[in-house]
Amino acid sequence: MAAPTTSLFAQAQAASNIDPIPSSSAFGTPVHPVQPKPTSSATNPSVLSISLPPATLRPLAFRIFTKKHNLTLTSSALQAIADFIGTHCGSGWRGEGLAEKVLDELARAWKKGGGSVIVSSEHGDLGGALRNIEGCMTGGRIDHQRTLSRQSSLVLDRGLPIAAPIKPRNLSRGDSQSSLGLTTMDLEDDGNDPRTKDPRSWLRIVDAFEQPRFIYNATQRHFESAGRSASLLPGPTRRTTLLRDRYQLVHQRLLRNEAFQTSSVALSRSKVLQASSSEIAMSQQAYKLTPVANLLGRSGSTHVLLGLLGNSPTGDLILSDLTGSIALDLEHARPVPEDGAWFTPGMIVLAEGLYEEEESNSGPGLAGDGGVGGTIGGRFYVASLGGPPCERREVTLGVSDNGKGNDAIAAGGFGWVDFLGVGSERATGSSMRSLEKKVLGKQDSLTAPSGRARIIVVGEVNLDSANTLDALKQILGVYANEPAEQTPMTFILVGNFTRYAVLSGSGSGGSIEYKEYIDSLASSLSEFPTILEASTFVFVPGDNDPWASAFSAGAAAALPKRAVPEMFTSRVKRAFNSANSEAEKPASRYLKGEVIWSTNPSRLTLFGPAQELVIFRDDMSGRLRRKGLHFRPIDDPDVVGANSPSRSDGMMAEHEDESNGRRINVEQTVEDAQSVLPDPIPKASAHPSIPLDVHAARKLVKTILDQGCLSPFPLTDRPVLWDYGTALNLYPLPTAFILVDPDVPPFALTYEGCHAMNPGALVAPGKRRVAQWMEYDARTRKGKPREIRF
Repeated sequence: MAAPTTSLFAQAQAASNIDPIPSSSAFGTPVHPVQPKPTSSATNPSVLSISLPPATLRPLAFRIFTKKHNLTLTSSALQAIADFIGTHCGSGWRGEGLAEKVLDELARAWKKGGGSVIVSSEHGDLGGALRNIEGCMTGGRIDHQRTLSRQSSLVLDRGLPIAAPIKPRNLSRGDSQSSLGLTTMDLEDDGNDPRTKDPRSWLRIVDAFEQPRFIYNATQRHFESAGRSASLLPGPTRRTTLLRDRYQLVHQRLLRNEAFQTSSVALSRSKVLQASSSEIAMSQQAYKLTPVANLLGRSGSTHVLLGLLGNSPTGDLILSDLTGSIALDLEHARPVPEDGAWFTPGMIVLAEGLYEEEESNSGPGLAGDGGVGGTIGGRFYVASLGGPPCERREVTLGVSDNGKGNDAIAAGGFGWVDFLGVGSERATGSSMRSLEKKVLGKQDSLTAPSGRARIIVVGEVNLDSANTLDALKQILGVYANEPAEQTPMTFILVGNFTRYAVLSGSGSGGSIEYKEYIDSLASSLSEFPTILEASTFVFVPGDNDPWASAFSAGAAAALPKRAVPEMFTSRVKRAFNSANSEAEKPASRYLKGEVIWSTNPSRLTLFGPAQELVIFRDDMSGRLRRKGLHFRPIDDPDVVGANSPSRSDGMMAEHEDESNGRRINVEQTVEDAQSVLPDPIPKASAHPSIPLDVHAARKLVKTILDQGCLSPFPLTDRPVLWDYGTALNLYPLPTAFILVDPDVPPFALTYEGCHAMNPGALVAPGKRRVAQWMEYDARTRKGKPREIRF
């Protein structure tokens, strides 16, 4: 809609001042043009308005608003600003630099008036700022003589006072997905307000169902929004999309590794994969991945394959990628590193070995040369099997140390992608880390008390157990006796909140009993009002909690899992409201205490992209022991096929004993066999001096982080909601990873810059009345297992 040329910034002139000769092209210019009558006062110079498309203004607006002022424009705001600049700056908006000055003045006015980080035209504040700037413009330029100053005149509304925000604002998730590189936090804190110095002000809980969904585009080599609405019951094509996206994410990460980057110098061939930590070390050759389909016609050659482990219809172990599948023979395979990681169907692995075609076609059946569903004939004899190397968080985001103690932006990486909707690394990372050091103090000052920087994690809080509430009270009593200013900022309580699945006819009862368990928890928390009114409590459910437990009956429920329904949690919220209302504290000391019932998994961010914590509850170690592949021991060369994982046990009722020609009844043999617990580590262990608990923890953590996924299992073993599979990705690596697995002893270790922790069960198994939990220090980014008798 075309706007008048001069009516917005100049008073309408008298009729006598109008030129009687129009400037239309239908009339010629007169020889003696009529001179207008002189006026007593000078008028504002007119500007010929133009129609300025928002796409043309977007690069300049991005440079001014986002890169300079850390603000983000919505599409509606960009349209309004483009119309304003086209009307008031005209054709000189770019050549004369008029638009740049207007944008800079508008951004300053928006921040001065306490506007949020997302500039939107829906709330009317933008219109007030544009009207104020309009009154200060003359001939397309801002006339500072017509206003007081930049510091006092350009406010969002003449009736609103200028006030800086005292805490981050909660913004909708839709706004966070509208642009890459935005943040939902104000970077300018009020130094006079003590609440901005509270680390809880910069804490965010990211729900798995509200997390932005990004898909890696292998063609353009960048992340893009999923671009479709998520559904709990999507079409069958989404299952294929889930597995393909996971493979492409690992594939691009692998190609960024130095071991798979071809050097210009000719080097000799390395035949065996060598691994140190998570890096595959090149002995003298860069590895090259071969697609499965390219194995055809190359019998007798050695290759490195990347694919998904799975089982074929005939029971063989196969490796699949985007081009096809190939049967594997692991009779002589060795894991890399030796006994350092788990391998199960459903994982993406690297396999190096020899490809051999079949000598003769065995027919058009499932195991023939023709194959079924892209299966390549022949067999791949694996020599080394390892997981894809992990990538550090700094490498993924393109951040490096510049040698001066500050983070500097490095080339490459995905720093502009806002994976969690709290701000991208390139846009706000540096500012947030500076703010983190200001609020938390220096990380190397270990002598100072941690205080508010602590996050307490309590796992497996079985409320239907008699000792659970006593143990929880003992832990809360430890922190209630500390000074008020040293109270931890966050307490994370992780399920299962009952020992058996509720609403499924098991021992934990139905909805009434579950409500009583939660009410008893609320009563116990009410005994510590000083903690409730100064901390954030986060509850993460398990598989035994409703509503998923009503359908799974204690089995593995679909991930991600929704929070505990609100109908069960009203008493807990009432306890926090009571503590906040009765607390005798000045309004400027701390934020009010709050309780958040989150999903499983859940993510906690501190200072935007500066720190990310992933909380996940799963019995992963037990599933790995049940489904894991077992390799032949090094000191037992006589065993040829007993431990070979290339054939699934129990697929055939009988099989032929080739040594003596007699048939063995497998079912009878299994029935007569004796149960023997296997050794956790083979006799010829590569780590003889490491304790068993430490070795098991390292093996578990390396497996999960190398896979880059919280559920590296077949969908039949651990169901996943196809459209929400991106919430299970561990890419980029989080700052800290909290895995609550009660079957594993508590541990805290660091792998590739990611600090992994397991608090274990609240009531320590095998110990008499001992409570255990994990204490994470956000200042040092390290966790420490703790225990106490109750």
